[in-house]
Amino acid sequence: MSFPKCLCVVFVLFASSYSAAEQSSAIKDAKRIVFLGDSNTFAGHFVVVVEAHLRMQLGKDTPEIINLGLGSETCNGMSEPIHPFPRPNVHERIDRALSKIKPDVVVACYGMNDGIYHPPSDKVFAAYREGIDKIISKVNASGAKLVLMTPPAFDALPLQKKGKLRPLGAKEYSWKTIYENYDEVIKQFADYVNDQSDRVELVVDLHGPISDYVADKRETDPGFTLSGDGVHVNNQGHRVLAHAILKTWGFDFSQQPDAELVNLIKSRQTLMRDAWLSEVGHLRPGIKAGLPIKEAEQRATEIDRKISEQRQQTVAN
Repeated sequence: MSFPKCLCVVFVLFASSYSAAEQSSAIKDAKRIVFLGDSNTFAGHFVVVVEAHLRMQLGKDTPEIINLGLGSETCNGMSEPIHPFPRPNVHERIDRALSKIKPDVVVACYGMNDGIYHPPSDKVFAAYREGIDKIISKVNASGAKLVLMTPPAFDALPLQKKGKLRPLGAKEYSWKTIYENYDEVIKQFADYVNDQSDRVELVVDLHGPISDYVADKRETDPGFTLSGDGVHVNNQGHRVLAHAILKTWGFDFSQQPDAELVNLIKSRQTLMRDAWLSEVGHLRPGIKAGLPIKEAEQRATEIDRKISEQRQQTVAN
């Protein structure tokens, strides 16, 4: 994964607003952290950036980070009628994930797909609340600590330009024909997640930082976007997400990881993501099978050695 030069703007914006905070003991003390989420999590760029910063600051004490994101997934079990397959529901696999992986911390991010790209609906919102509540209950019951994250903002502009949005009262909505004010739904979901701070270890707001960053950039560039389809953020957007997470967790991000360290971490995460997705199991078609866990762990050990060496060079520089 390479970062274009324009990403330095992200660092400048967030560095200027950074205030020192105590590092989260839940993160520092963890041995294994699992990320659950939909396609933005599966893509994993923000997870890689988070791990790179933790590696630089915690060294050998960095928790193992496992990306268990799954494209198209929801926490409420809903799907659009024209979706090519029933959207997978995290609750079909979360119990197995908790049992097999035994994480100390679970980081969960759901919402973008849970509104099924329709206008606001009491039924859909109730199902989303129930889905989030079940995640909280299951993770808490497992003994792991839960970091709950809001969905990032939906950006209507790129699809508006392409004429692919649908107004209120349209015959059909889907991921291909999205309600024009869909971020109203996502904001409603984000507000609910933000209200759960007394039930979980930490809540991370991703909706606000994405919205604020885009609004700031559009003051000088009205066509600016972090997402070509309004849903999936680009690498720059992933970096905004990573910085919001690190800030909430109390970690600095003033020293940027070099490209080699990032690439090594990406290789390790992809290797273990695919292996654990296969080991845990899921119902989403089109996901290639990963290696058996033992074989993947052996390969990951060699990558860890290279990461450690590169990390020492990065910190020294």
